[in-house]
Amino acid sequence: MTALDLAADPIALTAALVDIPSVSRDERVIADAVEAALREQTDGFEVIRNGNAVLARTNRGLPSRVILAGHLDTVPIADNVPSRRDGEILHGCGTVDMKSGDAVFLHLAATVRDLTQDVTLIFYDCEEISAEFNGLGRIERELPQWLAGDVAILGEPTGGFIEAGCQGTLRIRLTAGGTRAHSARSWLGVNAIHKLGPALDRLAKYEARSVDIDGCVYREGLSAVRIDGGVAGNVVPDAATVDVNFRFAPDRTVAAATEHVREVFDGLDLGVELTDSASGALPGLAAPAAAALVEAAGGEVRAKYGWTDVSRFAALGIPAVNYGPGDPNLAHTRGEHVPVAQITDVTAVLRAYLTAE
Repeated sequence: MTALDLAADPIALTAALVDIPSVSRDERVIADAVEAALREQTDGFEVIRNGNAVLARTNRGLPSRVILAGHLDTVPIADNVPSRRDGEILHGCGTVDMKSGDAVFLHLAATVRDLTQDVTLIFYDCEEISAEFNGLGRIERELPQWLAGDVAILGEPTGGFIEAGCQGTLRIRLTAGGTRAHSARSWLGVNAIHKLGPALDRLAKYEARSVDIDGCVYREGLSAVRIDGGVAGNVVPDAATVDVNFRFAPDRTVAAATEHVREVFDGLDLGVELTDSASGALPGLAAPAAAALVEAAGGEVRAKYGWTDVSRFAALGIPAVNYGPGDPNLAHTRGEHVPVAQITDVTAVLRAYLTAE
């Protein structure tokens, strides 16, 4: 079994985690290493295993509880494992998303002695694939008591800024019907692709809303993301579809967001079907535990663009933020890398937050 030194510099710990391949659904080896390290190198933590997720928590009766959560899996490796250090940059799959965040959490668990808040650690599997396999969802179903807390911090890459809440997302499929005909006699048919034109025109003219919530500005977006249609080069098509993705501010529910999209396309001769959706998460920065974190990080906070598992905590009534090293624009890329200074800085901020230094 690979041995992890949790007391080592979290930069070195990040490299060690990256060097353990852990593509989604293949996290057993890294989960074994994390479990063994937590059992052997932490003091006063209850540690349990759930599938390929590892959970640990203190129970000291402190006035509040902070959840530190991170996924252990990565997207498929792209010739970028093992890790490679180049000066002040650490390269490798997972350096950004999100083994550097995991390393920070593990290091703090082993080295912080004077906690002012109880801590729950959740390292889970299968975040990078379909939501039905997400280990955090499984924990919510099987071990809901482990998700109780006053604030949750997900170590998703944020460049060392606190990114609060997250956008919601949904996909709508617009379907056009027509009449098939030979393209040489096109007047005998009804072109389904052409019937999508008004919908695309409305999308092109759509003005996205920006919403300020707790000082975080969420900008919405409505975009065509896929078009299907056509039979052959000499056939007027009788069916065509366009998939539309709506990224919406967390002040809208999924139902309200769906109704808004339906209104955008109201009056068009098209079928409208909701095919996928996930709620957003409000920032929740007014909660005392969240406000203290913002203060510890220097008061800088911004909205999270995209959907993350903070939404799962928000649905449970727990304020949640994204906070970790790494540029999210580099996640999932062949050239994934993190400035090591961000790992050091995030560690220092969270150490101060957990100990009220």
